[in-house]
Amino acid sequence: MRFISKFIFTTIFGWKLVGEFPKEIKKYVLIGAPHTSWYDFVLGMLVNSFTQEKVNYIGKDSLFKPPFGFFFRWLGGTPVDRSQNNNLVDAIVKIFNSKEEFRLALSPEGTRKKVEKWKTGFYYIAKGANVPIVMLTFDFGKKQVALSKPFYLTDDMEKDIALIQDFYKDVKGKHPDKG
Repeated sequence: MRFISKFIFTTIFGWKLVGEFPKEIKKYVLIGAPHTSWYDFVLGMLVNSFTQEKVNYIGKDSLFKPPFGFFFRWLGGTPVDRSQNNNLVDAIVKIFNSKEEFRLALSPEGTRKKVEKWKTGFYYIAKGANVPIVMLTFDFGKKQVALSKPFYLTDDMEKDIALIQDFYKDVKGKHPDKG
């Protein structure tokens, strides 16, 4: 499967992977942006498959209903009910604290629609679990998925968010008008 995934990603789609997952780190929050298309998920799953990095993700609960729910769970997904105001950050921090190895991928935008401001849950999850953030881009302009080195948060959230967003400043999503 690894070879097939890499073949599809590089040869058929014509994409490349820049950087690598930090193998020495067992826990981190992976943020992928810009998230402007369902195609981002496909690219992410292909990269996940050929790098063999075990990464989990959360998604809206409607994705996990029949007939395809089993498939999204098999790919490492966990459903989230976004219609209710639950304490998702604390719940995810508990998951991090209960596991020896856990990598959570999510979109800081929280949606594929255009947003004026990122959601900050990823930041509070990383801070609460005391884990670094690894940034990942879906750059359709360069046809590449790029990974950052692990970023360890400071006590200055405003500065941290500015540095994180700077990583994405020249990245072009599939639908630039949405990101």
